[in-house]
Amino acid sequence: MSKNKKEKPAPMDEEKKEPMEQEGGQPAKEAPETPETPETFTVTREQMEKMEALAAQQAALNDKYLRLAAEYDNYRKRTAREKESTYQDAKMDTIKSFLEVYDNLERAAQQAGDEENVHKKGMVMIFRQLEAVLEKMGVTAEDPTGLAFDPLKHSAVMHVDDENFGEGIVSQVFQKGFLLGEKVIRFASVQVAN
Repeated sequence: MSKNKKEKPAPMDEEKKEPMEQEGGQPAKEAPETPETPETFTVTREQMEKMEALAAQQAALNDKYLRLAAEYDNYRKRTAREKESTYQDAKMDTIKSFLEVYDNLERAAQQAGDEENVHKKGMVMIFRQLEAVLEKMGVTAEDPTGLAFDPLKHSAVMHVDDENFGEGIVSQVFQKGFLLGEKVIRFASVQVAN
């Protein structure tokens, strides 16, 4: 073959080319489109059974996928709750171990004596600092004196007959209770009036 030969375009290429302009320089009008009729196919019984089987298999796989996605979503939510619960439990255990220090510092700060003593002033400052830290962590101290006894938050260690208090009212607190949000870290040890 020589290099000077020009290849002729394929017959389909010629059909696809439409005149861009009619004589006179005006663009050519496109032929109106005719609506296409839907194609119909004839299938045998065997082919129809295969299609139905494939459709059933596709539905089963889709159902399996949806169940797996729901199961994973439940797993993700459950592990997030467990993680938060584990964090809260660890936080409560840590705070509980510091409550003994809180009690001792509170007793030391309440001791009568020389108010100008630098050691006592330092003890009071440390106690206030510990109170602020616990407050930042969401811990609230509960002093239920004069309130109704609540077995979900209080531990009755004594009962006393006292006309100044009604029945079931906390008359004295021996040890403060502490809450982390709504959870009890330590029950308040109280005396209840009969």
